[in-house]
Amino acid sequence: MSSVADLTIPGLVQQAAQQHAEHTAIEEEGQTVSYAQLEEIRQQWAAAYIAAGLEAGDRVAIWAPNVREWIYAAIGAQSVGAVIVTINTRMKGSEAAYVLRNSGAKMLLTVSGFLGLDYPAMLAGEELPELEKTITLRGESEACISVEAFIEGGASVANNEVQKCTDAVKPDDISDLIFTSGTTGNPKGVKTTHGQNLRVFEAWSQLVGLRSDDRYLVVNPFFHSFGYKAGWLAALICGSTVLPMAVFDAEEIMRRIGDERISVLPGPPTLYQSILASPNIGNYDLSCLRLAVTGAAAIPVSLIHRMRDELHFETVLTAYGLTESCGVVTMCRDGDDPELIANTSGRAIPDVEVRCVNAENEEVPRGEPGEIVVRGYNVMQGYFENPQATEETMDNEGWLHTGDVGVMDENGYLKITDRIKDMIIVGGFNVYPAEIENTITTYEGVAQVAVIGIPDERMGEVAAACIVTASGANFDKEVFAKWCKENMANYKVPRRIEVFDELPMNATGKVQKFLLRDQLAG
Repeated sequence: MSSVADLTIPGLVQQAAQQHAEHTAIEEEGQTVSYAQLEEIRQQWAAAYIAAGLEAGDRVAIWAPNVREWIYAAIGAQSVGAVIVTINTRMKGSEAAYVLRNSGAKMLLTVSGFLGLDYPAMLAGEELPELEKTITLRGESEACISVEAFIEGGASVANNEVQKCTDAVKPDDISDLIFTSGTTGNPKGVKTTHGQNLRVFEAWSQLVGLRSDDRYLVVNPFFHSFGYKAGWLAALICGSTVLPMAVFDAEEIMRRIGDERISVLPGPPTLYQSILASPNIGNYDLSCLRLAVTGAAAIPVSLIHRMRDELHFETVLTAYGLTESCGVVTMCRDGDDPELIANTSGRAIPDVEVRCVNAENEEVPRGEPGEIVVRGYNVMQGYFENPQATEETMDNEGWLHTGDVGVMDENGYLKITDRIKDMIIVGGFNVYPAEIENTITTYEGVAQVAVIGIPDERMGEVAAACIVTASGANFDKEVFAKWCKENMANYKVPRRIEVFDELPMNATGKVQKFLLRDQLAG
């Protein structure tokens, strides 16, 4: 396989169409799309964007579940030099509007009717001055353009005009903005380029052993690096077949594994735990499974063994990354023993440097904890229109400061031990307490709040809200819990609510969250 690192994402699709023309690229709901057909679809979508007035550098937001049109929307926009902005499908209208406003998105591609939700309607009343067009990929919604009408609009655009736009896109151009939260609670858009994403996931694909004959069930959401970059993009790099899955359902996953001969199934540990916990697991043929890649949470060694013994995976690997590193920093290697795979997140991917440092930015001795810092081609280009946050995260020597604490052994294998930023990982999703706290403080009757992570058998961790009520406030936990569900994505919603007379503070007035964790654990 020739290197794709010097290509762009539309260039990759063109190359894949030549190398794997008749091989199935995407298979969904009984429909198959070959690599040759995918290239035709890419050109159609690019033409539609050109006709709609999209230009290089414009932002195009995608707010939709894992469906084949998500991929078409992305590669079409990237073909004219536009930047895709991914929006979490669990977001409420105000959360999605924040991303749309801060990215300056010119177009939104979304769905109506997914899980009973009408995403365009959720944006009603939101100030979105730069949003010019909203297209529904599936379903219908008032004041939105249908995907059929959108594609038809590109019929008058000549093929050579599409090719001219595609040729103008360069590997160093920004390909996407993925918004990630920080300790301030304000999501920031992470800028990465075509070339660095292709280089990272070519390395990822080679290390995990992804092959052209693999059938890859992508359960991880496309709005996240795990589903987009380690998902369909990695599959296109290798000529594999992508089988999107819009909604997580353990029974449906098991049925599809057997019926559709799935060989690759990455995901957070909760995915495999849910399958193994099913009383019906014996009713399904899982023998075709070959490759699993997991991470994002603590993993019991027993789970690695069970994945190999009961789910028939030949290869099980763990990895560590963050949005600011294109999604990958370290990975285990095929052949590593189960204890190493379970207890570490592997070692640095090729040509990337990883260190653990102290407060003075000096590397600590192996075996001692320090902040994980990363330098290499995988490090983001910065936060979108936020130079201050970029300077706070990336130092003058090019090191990305992750805010995660880890211990590195003598062989360079990294164990994640803590989070400087107090980040909580809920079923593989990053949750930032400050963002939840900012939302909760708007609730009438709440004087003070601290959000912490508490252990959860299924999700790894969940959020708990420690609240001090305002004097004389009538605070009802059930009413508050209902309000939380209505005002924030479900994975952010506190699963435990405790009322305190006061929160433990240190001398500088900072809440001592470790004491709250101890109290709730006691």
